[in-house]
Amino acid sequence: MTAFARPPLGWFGTLFARRAMPGAALAGVLAGLGQAPVSLPWATLAGLAIAYALIGRTRTARGAGWIGWAFGAGYFAATLYWIVEPFFVDAARHGWMAPFALFGIAAGLALFWGLAFGLARRLADGGWRLALAWPACLAGAELARSYVLTGFPWALIGHVWIGWAPMQLAAWVGPVGLSLLTLLAVSLTFAAWRRRRALAALPLAAGAALYAAGLWQAAQPVPQDPGAPVIRLVQPNAAQHLKWDPDHAQRFYDRQLAYTAAPAERRPDLIVWPETAIPTVLHRAGAALDGVAGAAAGVPVVLGIQRFDEGRAYNSLILLDGAGEVAAVYDKHHLVPFGEYVPAFELFRRLPFGALVEEHGFGYTPGPGARLVDLGALGRALPLICYEAIFPQDIRAAPARPGWLLQITNDAWFGQVAGPYQHLAQARLRAVEQGLAMVRAANTGVSAVIDARGRITASLGLGAAGFVDAALPGALPPTLYAQTGDWPAGLALAGLVLAVFPGRRRIPVDDGRPPA
Repeated sequence: MTAFARPPLGWFGTLFARRAMPGAALAGVLAGLGQAPVSLPWATLAGLAIAYALIGRTRTARGAGWIGWAFGAGYFAATLYWIVEPFFVDAARHGWMAPFALFGIAAGLALFWGLAFGLARRLADGGWRLALAWPACLAGAELARSYVLTGFPWALIGHVWIGWAPMQLAAWVGPVGLSLLTLLAVSLTFAAWRRRRALAALPLAAGAALYAAGLWQAAQPVPQDPGAPVIRLVQPNAAQHLKWDPDHAQRFYDRQLAYTAAPAERRPDLIVWPETAIPTVLHRAGAALDGVAGAAAGVPVVLGIQRFDEGRAYNSLILLDGAGEVAAVYDKHHLVPFGEYVPAFELFRRLPFGALVEEHGFGYTPGPGARLVDLGALGRALPLICYEAIFPQDIRAAPARPGWLLQITNDAWFGQVAGPYQHLAQARLRAVEQGLAMVRAANTGVSAVIDARGRITASLGLGAAGFVDAALPGALPPTLYAQTGDWPAGLALAGLVLAVFPGRRRIPVDDGRPPA
């Protein structure tokens, strides 16, 4: 039986999905082990190789699409299982929604991969053409889900290299380019092995060269001034179900005041509190902010707070100067759909669960966009609130290049297992992509200072309460990715598709009926 002989029948006619789809889903789970906190990219390569072998055995675009969907569903269920955590903050009211949320996000994101697998199979029936079409289509799906419907570029394939040498390549090609290189390494090695085993040495050698380039790049020093500013990160570790409880909110606030006032060998130049660190809204926070200023004793403080303006609510970051005055305000502009606002509110309020939508209302209002905050001797920083740090395009949208990146976040929503570590990993990748230091203060952790190579220079662990003082790492010159964004990766994807399109052979469309 040749590689492209008619496979056994299953639920979908000529598709052998009844046998292959469970295997594809398990391969997706295996591939998901490359994401933090497990961080085994070799498992991802193995899972991708299985998926590529399965698509090579399908005879139809529809069959390939089902394989891709099953693979993606397994992958996203394994990597995004933390998505159920917010529903257990108030489990009695919202816990029943958790399994539906996990199934919905895994099945929904898997549609991107299913379409990519089907399109790749439509463009190429096997051999070298499929080895080029499959990476192009799947990386194209990763690019699409980074932008479509406000985007959700979480757990991209290229993210499996965060913490490993190839992460450094993101300075040139970005996360989508890193995903494309990973997929090409798998498909070209597989195709070469099938053609002639000795040929597999060529893509393996190319992959080794890229890995060595990453090692070399990671070993290069980052500029560091001995007199660099010192930043204090405050981490109160306020559990989400207690954070807004009046009986506990004061305790968390006092804890942050104590960490702010704690003595140190060198006085910090800036103190950073996490997202929504003050348990009240800005126009009622006079006494609370006076307490912050008193504890800081003349040191500027950046902190997260909610505010209202003309009947609209904002998730904001403010800068208290040395005199305790609000010197700058930044409003989060890239909001979480269904988490911070309800899209198409009027439509959803009419659905069976409309009462829940009605209760939460419209949520936050997006701010006007990316902006820089002038921190005096510390230079100009680009503020990012929580979710905004997963979008490279939001950083490139800044009106000018910042001196460093500043993220405040409340990762208590993400639980205590995978979510916070995946969020931290993406912060590391943003630093590499831009050649800039990233400073992040997280309510429950992980708070960290990250240099321009993505290395963590200081941190507070997940679930710990405390503070850490660390020098601000220096910046590198603007990277290629910082200047071009995803355009080169997009053009590379289009070039690969055009390369295989003229030579494609039309393959049958699966109509669900057994062959004659």
